[in-house]
Amino acid sequence: MKNYIYVIVLALLFLNCKEEQKVTYDLVLENGNVIDIVSGAIEKQNIYISDGRIVKLEASGETTTFKSEQVIEVTDKYILPGFWDNHMHFRGGDSLIAANKNFLKLFIANGITTVRDAGGDLTPSVLEWKTQIAAGNLVGPTIFTSGSKIDGPNATWAGSLVVENENDIRKALDSLQKINVDFVKLYDSRISGDIYLKTISEATKRGLITSGHMPFTVELEQTLESGIGAIEHLYYILKGCSSQEKAITQSIINNEFGFWESMEKLVASYQDSTAQKTFASLKDNNTYVVPTLHIGDVLSYLDEVNHDNDTYLKIIDQGIVKTYEGRINSALNASEKSKSNRKALNTFFTKLTKSLHDADVKLLAGSDSGAFNSYTYPGVSLHKELQAMVATGISPLEAIQTSAYNGASFLKKESDYGTITIGKIADLVLLNDNPLDDIKNSRKINKVIKGNQVFDPEIIAIEMNCLECIIHQ
Repeated sequence: MKNYIYVIVLALLFLNCKEEQKVTYDLVLENGNVIDIVSGAIEKQNIYISDGRIVKLEASGETTTFKSEQVIEVTDKYILPGFWDNHMHFRGGDSLIAANKNFLKLFIANGITTVRDAGGDLTPSVLEWKTQIAAGNLVGPTIFTSGSKIDGPNATWAGSLVVENENDIRKALDSLQKINVDFVKLYDSRISGDIYLKTISEATKRGLITSGHMPFTVELEQTLESGIGAIEHLYYILKGCSSQEKAITQSIINNEFGFWESMEKLVASYQDSTAQKTFASLKDNNTYVVPTLHIGDVLSYLDEVNHDNDTYLKIIDQGIVKTYEGRINSALNASEKSKSNRKALNTFFTKLTKSLHDADVKLLAGSDSGAFNSYTYPGVSLHKELQAMVATGISPLEAIQTSAYNGASFLKKESDYGTITIGKIADLVLLNDNPLDDIKNSRKINKVIKGNQVFDPEIIAIEMNCLECIIHQ
């Protein structure tokens, strides 16, 4: 009898130990098609998430004993890192703070879990949203921001930090470091070439990441040598591909012609041998390029395309829509030659993007969405940018890499983002169809995972009264 009781006690202890060995996870995704964003390989896997991070990956079919508050069966879904929009703007003044805040859910509904805010005039609000989102108290993407742009006197954009001398540079960078910006954004409307280059050099010495436009009073190689991290838009790359860059730069310094007048000359003097040297320099300096193809296409055809029935106009605040008028009126009032040149330049940039890619220059997918940028809507425009990249001849996988993978690399956040890897933050997007087969499938979003949070785009769209704004089929 004693032996019998002893056996029962041992059995109970064994069962209790087995029960204690069950690991608890906050969220488990079972049987998903997990895409390796580097190689393009797809593997059936289970993803285990705790405290907002991926803590375990295992092949589907393996037997694991676990506890979880939430288990989601994701058979037939394709899982990849949440998308990054690497160039957008929160801006428009205090009257548009609420309108900008409404963009946050739009990004999540479109599978965008991270945005890079490339400068605006709403920095206090943006920093507040950033903190609230990180704490899980506000629905929205992780925000990496530059704060205010750096420019010269009488800058085009409200909220810019004015720099005219080295003391101004120190003050501007001090102020940005004080609020812990994630990178420094330079603009080219009024800043002098000398001060522009010195600002990049000083920021680089301080260990700050830089990106920006480039005044045409300097040459691209000078900008690269100063240490800039990323070039926003292709105008500046085109300048560095011209066999006449030095002469054109001097003519601009002499006020013989301006930015737009130089475009025709730069295209005409594009030289492949010069371009290849520029591409090699971009690669050697590890300088990223943000093509912003989609907005270029939209703005180039404002005089021809009627956007009155755009789906997203239904939910974009009228205050934001009002800001579109400047670019619209400019396009409509342009001369026929200017309209034709703009379209030709847009076509040229698609070829330039493919050339950059073929030369192994790192690209970043960015929409340039935000106030003042007509009909370039937050969220969906990032997907349009990926489609535009693929239209140049870049593969769907390589286009997708320019979003989260390259975005994390540029901001030196690879330890937390960019791939589906144990230890990284669980920012994921679940798609109904394979985006590697057709880049348009990037919009067929089933669920969005942000840490431990699970979002259904359809529910967000219904809340915003725009179910047609998302694609589920």
